[in-house]
Amino acid sequence: MAENGNKIILLKLWEYLHNETDEDHPVSRIELAEKLGTQGVPCHVRTISRGVETLIELGYEVESFMRNHERYYYMPDKGFDTAELKIMMDAVHGANFITENKTRTLIDKIASLGGSHRRELMKRSMKDFNAHKHSNEGILYNVDAIETALEKKRKISFFYFYLDENRKRAFALRQNGDRKHYTVDPIALIISDDNYYLITYNEKYPNTTTNFRVDRMFQVEVVPDSEQSEEAAAMAKIVKEYTRQTFKMQPGELTKVTLQFKRNLLGPVYDQFGENTKVKVVDDDTLSITVQLRVSKTFFGWLAQFDNRVWIVEPERVREEYRDHIAAILAGIDEKQKTLIKTGGLI
Repeated sequence: MAENGNKIILLKLWEYLHNETDEDHPVSRIELAEKLGTQGVPCHVRTISRGVETLIELGYEVESFMRNHERYYYMPDKGFDTAELKIMMDAVHGANFITENKTRTLIDKIASLGGSHRRELMKRSMKDFNAHKHSNEGILYNVDAIETALEKKRKISFFYFYLDENRKRAFALRQNGDRKHYTVDPIALIISDDNYYLITYNEKYPNTTTNFRVDRMFQVEVVPDSEQSEEAAAMAKIVKEYTRQTFKMQPGELTKVTLQFKRNLLGPVYDQFGENTKVKVVDDDTLSITVQLRVSKTFFGWLAQFDNRVWIVEPERVREEYRDHIAAILAGIDEKQKTLIKTGGLI
């Protein structure tokens, strides 16, 4: 019984020193004895001294110093510092795909890594800067199943849905009206544009990939006794290159494109293509880059936000596609305006 009592004292002593002390919050032997006593572990200050010596012998780092003829102890903080924890908390808070409930749970867990003295302080410093959280509470279960499949190199199955105008789930359907049941090889989980995507491969469509938003996946399951295809394994090795070439996870034909742009847009260009992108000087106000990217409507959307300050130099085919894209938008807008005029504002 005495041996068990000593083990309990050591456990409680380590627990308190680890969770409640650091360089700025040391604790005296008398305070430690009182704290353990309130937890149902009565002990003498000499027991505290022997317990700390045992912890040090076991390899735990416990610092001590004398103040007013009393010895104080603390455990140096070897975990995340406040800035690191704050960055992780802000990242969780700002992630659209994490629901409000899961956000609160994860933030509390991250804050607790800083110990009791920093936890509440960091939580109070949080600002509500994201009001567009998604509603699928099952996203963590989806991620867990996907990670299991990736680890075991197996396929997954799931249903996929969108949200209709009433914020209700509208599932992808087969021609006969049944819910479409997907079976694919998971390749990688990617965060892009504040959403969480799964890059997948389906043997029915060779040499291509399909991206699914994880928060739109339903009943994700690992397919028993399945095996990852060789094609999917090969694609998993080039995920970094794929995501660099893709705009907002939208597929498109891989093409070498040369862009010219005004010098004051160098920052957004680096943000999109990376700071290692080779930049050429055309003249005092114009720069140029040549990059491999997947041409898609989202790429054209990225160009359009800069009006005439970014333009495609080559290939000519992509320049024509961009012109046709803009022309189709303008024609559609004109047609809508004509309809509005004819119907008195009703469509």
